[in-house]
Amino acid sequence: MGPIVAIVREPAHARYDPSAVPGRTPDRVPRDSAATIRPWFLSRGWSPLPFQIEAWEAYLAGCGGLIHAPTGVGKTLAAWMGPVAEELDLRARGQATTRGLRVLWITPLRALASDTAFSLREPLEGLGLDWRVELRTGDTSSTLKAKQRRDMPQCLVTTPESATLLLTYPESRDMFASLRAVVVDEWHELLGTKRGVQTELLLARLRTLAPGVRTWGLSATLGNLDEARDALLGVSSPAREGVLIRGVMPKAVRVDVLLPDSVDTYPWAGHIGTRLADKVAARLDDTRSTLLFTNTRSQAEIWFRALMRARPDLVGEIGLHHGSLDRDVRDEVESRLKGTAETPMRCVVCTSSLDLGVDFSPVEQVVQVGSPKGVSRLIQRAGRSGHQPGNLSRILCVPAHAFELVEFAALRDAIALGVREGHAPLRGPLDVLAQHVVTIATGTGFEARELLAEVRSTHAYRDLTDQEWSWVLDFAQRGGQALTAYPQYARVLEQDGAMRIASPTIARWHRMGVGTITADPALRVQYVSGKVLGHIEEDFITRLRERDRFIFAGKVLELVRVREMTAYVRPATRTSGAVPRWNGGRFPLSTLLADAVLARFERATLGEFEGEDMLAARPLLERQMRESALPTPGVLLIEQISLRGTHHAFVFLFAGRLAHEGLGALLSLRLGRMGPRTTQAVATDYGIELASDDELELTEDQWRTLLSPERLTEDLLEALDAAQLARRTFRDIARVAGLIRQGYPGERVRASHLQASSDMFYDVLAQFDPECMLLEQARREVLSAQLEVQRIRSALERAAACRIDIRRPRHLTPLAFPLWAESLRATTVSTEKWEDRVRRMAMEIEASIERDARGADDGAPRRRPRKLHS
Repeated sequence: MGPIVAIVREPAHARYDPSAVPGRTPDRVPRDSAATIRPWFLSRGWSPLPFQIEAWEAYLAGCGGLIHAPTGVGKTLAAWMGPVAEELDLRARGQATTRGLRVLWITPLRALASDTAFSLREPLEGLGLDWRVELRTGDTSSTLKAKQRRDMPQCLVTTPESATLLLTYPESRDMFASLRAVVVDEWHELLGTKRGVQTELLLARLRTLAPGVRTWGLSATLGNLDEARDALLGVSSPAREGVLIRGVMPKAVRVDVLLPDSVDTYPWAGHIGTRLADKVAARLDDTRSTLLFTNTRSQAEIWFRALMRARPDLVGEIGLHHGSLDRDVRDEVESRLKGTAETPMRCVVCTSSLDLGVDFSPVEQVVQVGSPKGVSRLIQRAGRSGHQPGNLSRILCVPAHAFELVEFAALRDAIALGVREGHAPLRGPLDVLAQHVVTIATGTGFEARELLAEVRSTHAYRDLTDQEWSWVLDFAQRGGQALTAYPQYARVLEQDGAMRIASPTIARWHRMGVGTITADPALRVQYVSGKVLGHIEEDFITRLRERDRFIFAGKVLELVRVREMTAYVRPATRTSGAVPRWNGGRFPLSTLLADAVLARFERATLGEFEGEDMLAARPLLERQMRESALPTPGVLLIEQISLRGTHHAFVFLFAGRLAHEGLGALLSLRLGRMGPRTTQAVATDYGIELASDDELELTEDQWRTLLSPERLTEDLLEALDAAQLARRTFRDIARVAGLIRQGYPGERVRASHLQASSDMFYDVLAQFDPECMLLEQARREVLSAQLEVQRIRSALERAAACRIDIRRPRHLTPLAFPLWAESLRATTVSTEKWEDRVRRMAMEIEASIERDARGADDGAPRRRPRKLHS
């Protein structure tokens, strides 16, 4: 397929005007803000871009703000060179001091820190500025960390967790006193998460410790920019009128779609695209370096082995990179990809571990296997190639199944329109606030009224009530109403009019628990001979027995034993094994992309199949229309069919898998209210299957009753085991709030023990302190995060406004078949492989369709049906 070039443009905006910012005057801005740093650009053959100069002027005028620009057009220099120009100007006037922290650079992943530090050091050397740029992450040695506490560098590159840890030391006030700027890189990765809330609280504290500090955020893929800026700057920041700077430089994105030889023989669902591995392998010869992205670590492991089989001549030149691999393994892959090692890397199979701000300028091609399920994610990954201003970004999209051809066409439409998903900021979670209160008490201590004002200055806690604040203080001081008899939960005491940490022991425990990342406990994977390969989730390992084989780090391993949070392995003699499945790897289809897919379906109903990807998918879509219909933005398609004595209803709401899982339970409950029945629900990104031994021939009025948004929350809580869901969610909340501890580094507590501890706390609080606000937070998070209640409500409201098209096809249609196949994974226990069961059903459907065609008595010619595949 030929290239499809989409120019990603940002909306037009007004130029920055210093005089328009309250409290700022134009005379604070040098006549040429780039005068001191322009020579360095010229020495590189560059010219500063307009948005970069705009950012420098805003910084020098004393403002904070958000810089939003496509990946690879110079956001780092836009944020960095303002503080550099300020320092050079102060030195020229003899007003600069030589010691103390000037810039705190926060990155969401410690894997990015090293590359970021390299990018920041480069202009310093050219300008003759003797600033130290150092790292402080979990990988930094304890010796260097101790030295930094005594003598901070001028620039510190760190993560939200490591920066927050600095607040737990009494000398934090001195460490940050000289701070002038905080830069939060990849703000879109933090916004809308508890890590983002933790960052907001950190920024509020830094504004107290260093009055006048300017806060800047960098983002490449966000839809709600004003809201993102406000969350970054806080509601009472001196720069609350912060600027929003958009890099208006067009960024060309070339989107290629790798087409299967025939859509007739390509799966409809349930696969991850390895049928096209040979074609992808052939494309590696077209470029010197390629990043191949998958959506999950499991897929990365499978695709790495598929490429190795397809191109054995490239053994040693194809690498694997994901977050569970050991740091040394990832460092080697990164250095070889950058070309800094002796042997270059031709291709790296990776996950989101490499789709953020790592500067891999040599990458010429990006491959996306499977739909990324969101517009922003595709743009972000495409930007890994051509990672310089003005360069073309290329991405090759590989469909995992036939319907993803339509998703890629829809993604192309959205990119051309310049739209992308937003990230809604969280309303302040009390577990994060409780941890922050203990953090400040561990460091400088605090006066309650002053800290309350500081907390309310954040976007997340702007509406914090007096009752909530009083509860958080009481929880930190005595563990709340139910835990007053246990001294270990009296973490904060009032001493000399200030709230301080109760003891050095509690301070040590708190420092080990700082942060909001609550991933499932992982075991180290290590050869018996000693080499560490990485980490794998405990849940996967506990399902294996000794001598079982599994695939990890691109190798087939045999489990020898599990001891003290380490899985000891050796190379397996056989070449097959189970692939680990990591939790949190499923991306639901975004609302924006779902709407774009439905729009493509609507154009297909009109006979419009623009683009070679849509032309390739045309036979599939035409078959769907012959046998049933296509859902469109104004039409809700429902298919009702009886199959082997079971009644099925397929409802295509296009609300994403997570929302559909909740909707399936909701519809099952409401069906049960119509009459006694047992109903099974299965969900995919496109829709829901309801299956029952009882009749499911419903009228439009009955479906509208089932799909009503009325009493949604109450019915969802009744349909699901809400108490059990809240209990599991409470484990993470209890960990963040400091109720349970994960143990010393290297001696982590097993997941089963953590769950048992959190269950105990849940039961105690539910019985003796039912008004505990952490219990209410758990229930709220179940609805918002796990069940996506807002998206469910939106889907039901949209369904109420749609025309309902009820179809009764004779056979499973292309849209329904993947849902039916998915149901096989969750139902009958069978010794028959899932693939064989699906293949057998496909053959039965094809035989039935051919019988129908032969038995037709209307004399009209019948088109021979195409083969059905899943």
